[in-house]
Amino acid sequence: MNTSVWRPLRKPLFRAFWLAALVSNIGTWMHDVGAAWLMTSLTTSPLMVALMQTAVYLPFFLMALPSGAMADVFDKRKLLLFGQLWMLVSALALAGLSFCGAISPWILLLLTFALGLGAAVSAPAWNAVTPELVARPQLQGAIALSGVSFNLSRGVGSVIGGIIVALFGSPTVFLLNAVSFVGLVLFFLGWRRKPKESFRHAERVTEAMRAGIRYVRHAPELTSVLMRSALFSVSSSAFWALLPLVCRQKLGFSAYQYGLALGLFGLGTLLGAFFLPKLRARFSLDYCVAIGTASMSFSIIGLVWAQNFVLAGPFMIFAGTSFLLVNSCLNLAVQVAVPVWVRARALAFFILVCQGSVALGSILWGSIASQTGLVTPLLLCSLTLLMGLIAIRRHPLVAVEQLDVSLSRHWDQPRLAIEPEPTHGPVLVTVEYIVDPDRVLDFAEAMELVRMQRLRDGAFQWHLFHDLSRPGRHIETYFVESWAEHMRQHERVTVADKMIEERALSFHKGELPPAVNHYLSAYASRRIEEPDEDPNRAASPVREGDYRFLLRM
Repeated sequence: MNTSVWRPLRKPLFRAFWLAALVSNIGTWMHDVGAAWLMTSLTTSPLMVALMQTAVYLPFFLMALPSGAMADVFDKRKLLLFGQLWMLVSALALAGLSFCGAISPWILLLLTFALGLGAAVSAPAWNAVTPELVARPQLQGAIALSGVSFNLSRGVGSVIGGIIVALFGSPTVFLLNAVSFVGLVLFFLGWRRKPKESFRHAERVTEAMRAGIRYVRHAPELTSVLMRSALFSVSSSAFWALLPLVCRQKLGFSAYQYGLALGLFGLGTLLGAFFLPKLRARFSLDYCVAIGTASMSFSIIGLVWAQNFVLAGPFMIFAGTSFLLVNSCLNLAVQVAVPVWVRARALAFFILVCQGSVALGSILWGSIASQTGLVTPLLLCSLTLLMGLIAIRRHPLVAVEQLDVSLSRHWDQPRLAIEPEPTHGPVLVTVEYIVDPDRVLDFAEAMELVRMQRLRDGAFQWHLFHDLSRPGRHIETYFVESWAEHMRQHERVTVADKMIEERALSFHKGELPPAVNHYLSAYASRRIEEPDEDPNRAASPVREGDYRFLLRM
């Protein structure tokens, strides 16, 4: 195969991680086959079967953002170790109850949800740790290999799972899944992670969550990726939600044939990994995602048309190739669209959007199938995939490929007579520009990009004013919640931000660079000047809680 795909495996650390993940993923997909087949044995309700997908993916919707914040704030290795141990214990509990015959549809859903929680806690750190294991030029290959591991294991694990379910039953599969987590537990215990450059003003988890939300709101390139991911995930979720019933009821598969069909899907992902670098060498992310989406739609129509295993097999392979192509490109788009300080949180939003869309979409398609049968939701799914291609014009990915989000830290440190306490605020920053009056409109347009930068990096409010008594004099103002948050802005600026600022600065005609001034709320500064307040003195009419209104201006 193309060496550019497999080159990251030459690094021993990434190779050990990839192999351990492959074994764990094989166990997970063995479990999926056993759980899905067990649910179809416990109940014939299409909605209950579709809820299995909801139980798997709903935890990602609930936990993705907190998990992403924790991955950016805490040690990713320890967080990943906790997640693997949690899933090991959950799988053991499910195996024990199944062997004892104490399983029911709702208990199966509950423990599947518990396994999903462990995966949701691990997922942002799992994706964000990949750039630590390989160099940036190999990142696309590493992401593709992660997709291969995930989907190849889907095929291998599904085939093995189908055989074991047919011979020994689902409880044995659940036990083997628990054992499969041991390799990753040992890897994370033995990994001596190199300490990364830390930020001087560390965030708390709640602060990190707010910063992540703020960043996504004001990062249009990332928003485009998330919108495209949501459209693809909610449309394609019918494929996964209804596949067990399609195989069992429409095509008449046995448990072994169901596992083999998923094996063909895994084979398709290998083909996708082979073609991905070739397509990326010639085409943009937009074009590659469009090809994969159209191919996925075609594959689903093929499954509707197929009547037996021989006819369905090629479409399962084609679906695997399409799925790998779309998800690898979207994952890469997120990785390169954001700087390192917010990467896990951005990936958390990506996971939240994808998995949440699958969870909600599974309920939708399952409900439609309960009323109309299996063919109608699959045809609607195929149609919505094609309609989603219209979003390319409104939410293109081309801008993502042009970003340089490496940290530049080009801001000078403020010159202060008094150093504020980190928690005191809010802070007002002003920047004064002198602009040719004939170029004011162009300057205001350039400052719109500056506004987005300030807001996503820490400001909660931004304005641009012009002086009525002095044409051409403009004052940029923005508020930051605390002095520590403003210092984080200094640490967060990127090369792309520098280019935005340089364009705005090109309009400045003053003899000196734009004057930058920093102001601290008078209420907060009074607490610095009067640390030993007289306990017998009457309380100030303005309490600390009262001047929080400054954050709501």
